[in-house]
Amino acid sequence: MSKPIVAIVGRPNVGKSTLFNALAGSRISIVKDTPGVTRDRIYADVSWTDRDFTMIDTGGIEPDSKDIILSQMREQAQIAIDTADVIVMLADVRQGLVDADAKVADMLRRSHKPVVLAVNKVDSFQKYMMDVYEFYNLGLGEPVPISASSRLGLGDLLDEVIQYFPQSSGQEEEDDRPKIAIVGKPNTGKSSLINKLCGKDRVIVSDLAGTTRDAVDTEVRFEGREYVFIDTAGIRRKNKIKEEIERYSIIRAVTAVERADVVIIMIDGEEGVTEQDAKIAGIAHDRGKGIIIAVNKWDLVEKDDKTVYRYTERIRQVLSFMTYAEVMFISAKTGQRLHKIFSMIDMVIQNNSMRVATGVLNEIMTEAVAMQQPPYDKGKRLKLYYITQVSVKPPTFVIFVNYKELMHFSYTRYIENRIRDAFGFRGTALKFIIRERKGDGK
Repeated sequence: MSKPIVAIVGRPNVGKSTLFNALAGSRISIVKDTPGVTRDRIYADVSWTDRDFTMIDTGGIEPDSKDIILSQMREQAQIAIDTADVIVMLADVRQGLVDADAKVADMLRRSHKPVVLAVNKVDSFQKYMMDVYEFYNLGLGEPVPISASSRLGLGDLLDEVIQYFPQSSGQEEEDDRPKIAIVGKPNTGKSSLINKLCGKDRVIVSDLAGTTRDAVDTEVRFEGREYVFIDTAGIRRKNKIKEEIERYSIIRAVTAVERADVVIIMIDGEEGVTEQDAKIAGIAHDRGKGIIIAVNKWDLVEKDDKTVYRYTERIRQVLSFMTYAEVMFISAKTGQRLHKIFSMIDMVIQNNSMRVATGVLNEIMTEAVAMQQPPYDKGKRLKLYYITQVSVKPPTFVIFVNYKELMHFSYTRYIENRIRDAFGFRGTALKFIIRERKGDGK
């Protein structure tokens, strides 16, 4: 079952980012651990009383005009309505209840999604509680007083949030059909691909970027097997500010990737791979999903005998952190090479779930160490004692060593490459956990 999505909505300057950072803790600051990817602080994994969820910050837009503020508030609220399981609406006790709060609260009420109202900047409950009661007028139930900067009341807020999480049902767990999320920038042809695969127009398609309204699940049957394709929603209406488009496409990618077994990253063949594609790809990489890079509109690209090679090299350069990803060149419009998608999906799922026997892994590691000696520093040499696979989706390995600090990223990558040489693991990330074992000749 995928993790619930919690979205934070609120006016500028009510403290959305402060709340987001306080709840996410140190997790979101670890950006450098994903090679080649820089990402905005838009989403983070959070855990509270053994319940894990993904939190999304819809904020960050602070235009000057009050009319634009209201329209962007509506846009934020709609993003939350479309994607979240629970919505946290944040207000500011010191500014009091304003008209924009009331209008967005009205949208949220009509959505019938669970909404938790949090009133921020309540640094003293004695001083501000009478002001908090004013927010009952929003009709969203009892307001939860908090101070994001002082970390007051956050436990009460999270207790309210998690009570709305959907309970896992046996029926959902039994659905073993492959789930494939199609992600990418607006207007790369995500909906056109699904329409072509299922043979009918299930998803609205037009030349205007972002015409898909909501994330849509489409069942496709191929050679007797059912697949579920998750199309990420585009931008609800045309938006002139590039940063907002990027932010929203990333938010929607997070929610789709969370539910998927395999992620197809759609790249516009005419435009080429971009840094925005790298941000979206980084989400799937972080989550350890199976990954296929589909370069669409290949029928429109002028080609010579070196075009595929040059294009692939460019993709490997921009997406250098995921050289394992499978690359294919397609046309959703003409159907070029689409028949190969299903066999590639099956292969990637199989690799993402592959297990390797411990004995075989240790043979590979022993041979690798003999071919290239481990790092040596200040009189200490790294020793690799043992390797074992502990889980799948993604395949995860634990390596026991004598000095953890000597196990540099480059040597871990070297061991990974030797394992890939032996077993392939095409289309899936491999995760390595380094553990220090006391004794044994340290």
